[in-house]
Amino acid sequence: MKIAVIKTGGKQYTVAEKTRLKVEKLPGAEGQKVEFDEVLLVADGETVTVGAPTVSGAKVIGTIVKQARAPKIDVVKYKAKIRYHKKTGHRQRYTEVTVDSIA
Repeated sequence: MKIAVIKTGGKQYTVAEKTRLKVEKLPGAEGQKVEFDEVLLVADGETVTVGAPTVSGAKVIGTIVKQARAPKIDVVKYKAKIRYHKKTGHRQRYTEVTVDSIA
């Protein structure tokens, strides 16, 4: 079973084939293929290849399952003694991807 560490959206994710992961929003529609070129590590049982900073020629291919928004978080600003408070909300957009292959 191959395992890889990829970098997308400023974050690093450990992925294996046939796994689902939520990443920062990527362009594309549901059902489209997406390719991750920034592969930092590839392991397949007995051999481990570590990139400096990336593994050359390695890529992870996946399929976009859905484009969605995360649950709402509340953002509250408050300053004591001056009667100031402000409440807003935020819903982060994300893309859910199924990993098809690690090459």
